[in-house]
Amino acid sequence: MTPQPIVVLRRGDSGSAVADVCDRLLVTGDLPATWTGRSGLRDAVVFDELVEEAVKSFQQRRGLLVDGVVGRSTYSVLDGARWALGDRVLRYLPDHFLEGDDVAQLQGRLADLGFTPGKVDGIHGPATDSALRGFQAGVGLPPDGILGPETMHAFDALRRSVTGGSANALREREQLRRGGYSLSGRVVVLDPGHGGGDPGASGHGLTEADLVLDLARRIEGRLTAHGVEVVFTRTGGPGGEEADRSAFANSLDADLVLSIHTDHSATAAAHGAATFFYGQDGQDGQTGQTEERARGAVHEVASGRGGWSVIGEQFADLLLREVVARTGLTDCRSHPRNWALLRRTRMPAVRLDVGYLSHPADAAALSDPHTLDAIAEGAVVALQRLYLGDADIAETGMLKLTDLRRHLESLQAAGTRSARLTGGGPSEPE
Repeated sequence: MTPQPIVVLRRGDSGSAVADVCDRLLVTGDLPATWTGRSGLRDAVVFDELVEEAVKSFQQRRGLLVDGVVGRSTYSVLDGARWALGDRVLRYLPDHFLEGDDVAQLQGRLADLGFTPGKVDGIHGPATDSALRGFQAGVGLPPDGILGPETMHAFDALRRSVTGGSANALREREQLRRGGYSLSGRVVVLDPGHGGGDPGASGHGLTEADLVLDLARRIEGRLTAHGVEVVFTRTGGPGGEEADRSAFANSLDADLVLSIHTDHSATAAAHGAATFFYGQDGQDGQTGQTEERARGAVHEVASGRGGWSVIGEQFADLLLREVVARTGLTDCRSHPRNWALLRRTRMPAVRLDVGYLSHPADAAALSDPHTLDAIAEGAVVALQRLYLGDADIAETGMLKLTDLRRHLESLQAAGTRSARLTGGGPSEPE
């Protein structure tokens, strides 16, 4: 992969780094082929208004933060967007994972054929390498983990063996089902946003980094009481970049990641809570010189929702509904996003943006400890409802933690009685 720029690029900048960004925007079709801003020397290319709009267009389609600024996350996705499956040789590089649309397309094909590359995230990690080697061995090729012409030919000779849904989604649901109802023994990573020298949003006497850390500690206390092992990405200092936080969660082999933030807007009217999960359905809007190839390749991944966390979506929806019902904050809906923390974690990850510190009513609510307690209780109830699955009969916003414990105990007791009558094992999945 092309090295990422160290500096952030924005409107008014110029130079060869801006020219590199424009080259990629031309390939994706976000900059029109008639664009003349790069005529002449590459060092003279300017990040003008048209380039900014092209960056925003790309960010919007790819589920990134739409700010018109090319930082590390945007550049990583933009650089990978120029590759389609077969454009380059793919292999596992332990010290520097290859990233790109071609990797996501490879993962989608492997998943559809019954192999397990992990999350369809466009990152060629060890799970993708293992799945590729398994495919090669299955079709009689040397399992060298290199996607070259022979392996591509083998892919082209096979038709999809999975139809009517995403194999990756089925695996996610089965893994959740087999985990059982109980929260006890699970590992949850809480990620209070920002920290250290980055305070995040601020307004009406509140600072995001401090507020979300307080909220995370309230959630921790309730999860711990239910037997959950809780790990923080930070407890006061900086938590690192999103890639660092996701790598930390992966190293723990956690069951779920909950990232907590507040928001801020120059528009005083903006208010409410929202949740975000990993999803990138917006890729098939590409145009330009690779239009047909890109559309076809992306469709094979997105149509089966391989690049989509179904469990993340389910938890994001449950979490938002519980928070809104308990606090009265405006429901700003749940959204798929391709942000680094959501994409790079191997387990489901959800981000909660709970209110705008720039809005007087939201800030007043978040200043009240009772509101923070209500949000914390809603988060734990939503997590338990996620694992209850079909046994979840609760009404949103009404279930208390004590009710939750009694409901879980009754389910476990029913399973024990059923096992005694049938002479078999417990009815709850093991």
